[in-house]
Amino acid sequence: MSNLFFDNPTSHYLPIQKSIRIQGHVTSISLEKLFWDLLDQIAESQGMKRNQFIASLYIEALDHHGDVKNFTSLLRSACVQHILSDKSEEK
Repeated sequence: MSNLFFDNPTSHYLPIQKSIRIQGHVTSISLEKLFWDLLDQIAESQGMKRNQFIASLYIEALDHHGDVKNFTSLLRSACVQHILSDKSEEK
């Protein structure tokens, strides 16, 4: 049996709600701490603050798809994609 879940601190998967301004509108996003931490790391690697990075992802999604149905899911997916691309670059 995997200990992937049990070896992680509870704080990693508790949801944290934050207010973000995107294109002049304030919205609340609820993500687990682990994802907020990853978004901070990704934003820093792009030379941006977290809110700037999140806003840029939203605008990019609008440009490509014309609508963003589930932005929280998009953020989680972006975090996973970032991790997977880092892993493939290591090979």
